[in-house]
Amino acid sequence: MSKLESATLAGGCFWCIESAFNKLHGVVSAKSAYAGGEVDNPTYKQVCSGTTGHAEVVRVEYDPELMTYRDVLEIFFALHDPTQLNRQGNDIGTQYRSAIFFHDEAQKQSAEAIIAEMTADNTWPEPIVTEVVALNNYYEAEDYHQEYFDNNPENQYCAMVVGPKLAKFKKNFASRLK
Repeated sequence: MSKLESATLAGGCFWCIESAFNKLHGVVSAKSAYAGGEVDNPTYKQVCSGTTGHAEVVRVEYDPELMTYRDVLEIFFALHDPTQLNRQGNDIGTQYRSAIFFHDEAQKQSAEAIIAEMTADNTWPEPIVTEVVALNNYYEAEDYHQEYFDNNPENQYCAMVVGPKLAKFKKNFASRLK
């Protein structure tokens, strides 16, 4: 295995994004976390209050011999609606914003390029509002958030929101699943 690379992405509730990426060939791990805020080591309750400035994010560790950063971004954009400002569906607040937290200049350029391409191609009916910002104030979420959907499929939110999104994801990315 080559040296792993990381991507940190915010696209609404982290339970769905984390679960989807953990099912992909080439992904070694996907962890729920928080990034972009002003509070050190925030709790889930604090982040959900919308007062810390953090977004719910997923740190994706992947093998670049099996998956490129562009692949990661294409999957990310397929998993959420990047035209919704500070929300995803009924999840409303800055903690649910769409953002790419880049780790280096190459990731920043790749993220800006794919957004420019989707904008030029009118991929989405509304303007893309995904932020492209340097990774800062990153904190892994509490243990109970890791693999949350797999461990809590009976949770009402998981059954009504995450489950259907993952079913569509599995259909669209069947060739990439582990």
